[in-house]
Amino acid sequence: MPPPPRQRLFHEQRIQLIALAGALPAVATSLIILWTADYSEKVRWTLTIAIATALLIALSVIAHRVSNPLRTLANLLEAMREGDYSIRARGARNEDALGEVMQQVNAMGATLRAQRLGALEATTLLRKVMEEIDVAVFAFDESKRLRLVNRAGERLLAQPAERLLTRTAADIGLDEVLTTGRGTMQRAFPGGAGRWGINCSDFREGGLPHQLLVLADITRPLREEELQAWQRLVRVLGHELNNSLTPIKSIAGSLHTLLGRTEAPPDWREDTLRGLEIIASRSESLARFMAAYAQLARLPRPTLATVDAGALVRRTAALETRMEVAIHAGPAVMLEADADQLEQALINLIRNAVDAALETGGTVSLTWLRTTGHFELRITDGGPGLANTANLFVPFFTTKPGGTGIGLVLARQIAEAHGGSLELANRTDGAGCQARLVLPL
Repeated sequence: MPPPPRQRLFHEQRIQLIALAGALPAVATSLIILWTADYSEKVRWTLTIAIATALLIALSVIAHRVSNPLRTLANLLEAMREGDYSIRARGARNEDALGEVMQQVNAMGATLRAQRLGALEATTLLRKVMEEIDVAVFAFDESKRLRLVNRAGERLLAQPAERLLTRTAADIGLDEVLTTGRGTMQRAFPGGAGRWGINCSDFREGGLPHQLLVLADITRPLREEELQAWQRLVRVLGHELNNSLTPIKSIAGSLHTLLGRTEAPPDWREDTLRGLEIIASRSESLARFMAAYAQLARLPRPTLATVDAGALVRRTAALETRMEVAIHAGPAVMLEADADQLEQALINLIRNAVDAALETGGTVSLTWLRTTGHFELRITDGGPGLANTANLFVPFFTTKPGGTGIGLVLARQIAEAHGGSLELANRTDGAGCQARLVLPL
């Protein structure tokens, strides 16, 4: 048969044994002297019982003094583990090591209590915000089961949270939306239809992956933006049409009056030809305006291919013949872009820079650099600078005689179609302007 398992002593029993081992020599010596000396039986037994009783009492007190503080600490730690941080240890003093331990445990309980209150307040605020915001929020676990939904989500699905929780995304009609990730979608839900902005992100709770889905109704903002765009377009078109039709109407009326006279003046032929020339000129201007608008409205999506940025910049700068463009070459950069569209954007930017430099006799320089994840092209001119930056990218706004007002708009549209940006600002190191075209690598 296997030997019985060895019984391990408790902590207080080990302390008692250590104390007994320390007192045993003195007790044994006292008993030997007591029983070997010339004492009566009554004295011997009385002193023996007294020594044994004192020893037992001392061992019991030692065990009590050792176990009670440890049990107090155990109760404190258990209360903290259960989330109760209001209990404190008594008798915590700086005079001994045990008192310092008690003080540190009390301080830890106070810190955890403050942290818990802060977390509860933050959680309460977060839940309140989630309940009140007009954006549907859903949280799914790793098996795509719904774990959290706010009031906007309940209204969107037209069901209370009690009926939605623990159901899968497919059961509540959000599986397709959940797989979309980010973007927009035209979709009808039980609680409403329209165009929705979708934002899906990952987070972890309890060490397990979860997904957070946010649905925002962007129908109204899109309609407001569409209305503002139409208003701006109608205002621009009306302005340009009036600029052309008003003189045409006036001259046509004058010609009609002239030809309706019984006796024509001697210079009627010259007046008629001059009026027809003005009508033809304004008609051509209106035709150019409509062609420019068509070009801006029909810009296709870029066809991406590998493009050598340096070669493209040099080739485009060589097309400018009115002035030599100084090129300060940067590092070799390869882009995934539409070379034709980028060339058109660069032509417009370089042409504007040269137009400005010719007004003051300044120069035009061009350089590029590579930043973290981006290609940046800088076109600097020595012209008079920008007088009105508010209307730089307003379609058909121009300060140049015969200008169309779409060059900068078209360049920025091309940059944004490539995921980049275009900025113009006055130089800080002198007169002139600097254009910054930024494209992702």
